[in-house]
Amino acid sequence: MSEQSSENSLEKDVIDELGDDRLHELAGLLGTDPSGAQDVVGSTVSALSGGLRERADEGPEGAQEVRDAIAEAEAPPLQGVATLGGLASGGLLAGLLAKMSRPVANAVAKKTGLPAANVARGIEMLIPVVLAVMSKRAARKR
Repeated sequence: MSEQSSENSLEKDVIDELGDDRLHELAGLLGTDPSGAQDVVGSTVSALSGGLRERADEGPEGAQEVRDAIAEAEAPPLQGVATLGGLASGGLLAGLLAKMSRPVANAVAKKTGLPAANVARGIEMLIPVVLAVMSKRAARKR
């Protein structure tokens, strides 16, 4: 599968995971309509994917950080008390995505014309959704 179709598929999965209610909530947070919110989702997914690829291309340390983060996200969920924290407390992939959120917000704001502060709040809402989609995809691979 090409990178473009993979990003489009991830974008569709994120939009599906959001559902209509949360997409409308995101639109309100961004100060746009649902169509504009979908554009932000697409731009954000593309930028986050690109950011992960760039980090992996920075050298052995960056590549290892991305591999470790993805491996952690793909690991089967822990059961019982051990689940306290998990993705909600961050995790490696959440941390990587959070580090990229400000530059991504600025790039998406520039592309869409929406205020960067609104886009940053929207991305904060999207990161857990992206993580959920990636975890579900990994579970289907197992």
